[in-house]
Amino acid sequence: MNQAVNAQGWQALLKLQFAKRAERTRIVSRERRGPLAVQRPFYPEGGVCHTYLLHPPGGVVGGDSLDIQVHVESGAQALITTPGATKFYRSGGRLATQIQTLSVAKGGMLEWMPQENIFFPDANARIETHIALEPGAAFIGWDIQCLGRPVNDEPFDIGSMASATHISIDGELVLIDQLRTEGRALLDAAAGLRGYPMQASLFIVPGEACRVSLTDLLEHIRESISSVDSIALEVGATQVDGVLVVRVLGQRTESILRLFTAIWRRVRPEICALDAVPPRIWST
Repeated sequence: MNQAVNAQGWQALLKLQFAKRAERTRIVSRERRGPLAVQRPFYPEGGVCHTYLLHPPGGVVGGDSLDIQVHVESGAQALITTPGATKFYRSGGRLATQIQTLSVAKGGMLEWMPQENIFFPDANARIETHIALEPGAAFIGWDIQCLGRPVNDEPFDIGSMASATHISIDGELVLIDQLRTEGRALLDAAAGLRGYPMQASLFIVPGEACRVSLTDLLEHIRESISSVDSIALEVGATQVDGVLVVRVLGQRTESILRLFTAIWRRVRPEICALDAVPPRIWST
């Protein structure tokens, strides 16, 4: 039996370290165990390293434990995405976990843009994302959670999920963003998802190279929200201790990704003096 899998499920690990070498950011260290991998990096915009995370089994089941660790060194720029949604299947009561630890050194930049997580009815899942930034590091990232399979008329009426994002700057915890539900409890709550099956958050920490203030960036974000067709979305944008946060409730992944991409296109040139170049995989 493969040492990475046992009766409880896959125990998978992927550790990546990005550093600038000559004019390009490269993966200088890679460690993996179990069904987590990356494709060969792409460079559609020169020096920024576009990396696609792969999970070949195609979904996460009860008992699986995925551990993803990313470090970006000073001066390096990495963009990480996934080729498709991450699916958390029915678990039969067993817990599936995905822990993501992302760290960026001063002068580095990480763009963390995975496609959505889909929690099938009767899934039992926990996702934790820990983002540790040195002063002067830049970060743009999002998470998109879909409870149930609304396109198939399969609501998340049984099961549990918990997601939490922790952002620290210079060792100080500045933001905790959480979403937890048992069955439909949160979906129907007025102080919860208000009947929407999807929730998403976008986080921006501009870093030392940003050419405008946080106030200006927030205004750019709100202009982007106004310019995108967001009729089927509920959207709010704010600033919390140096972190710009956009939170969304919606019905469709496409609408949320369209909004987040529009915001990314607007703010990225101010943050790193580069126009946004969407990953090729988004067009396939």
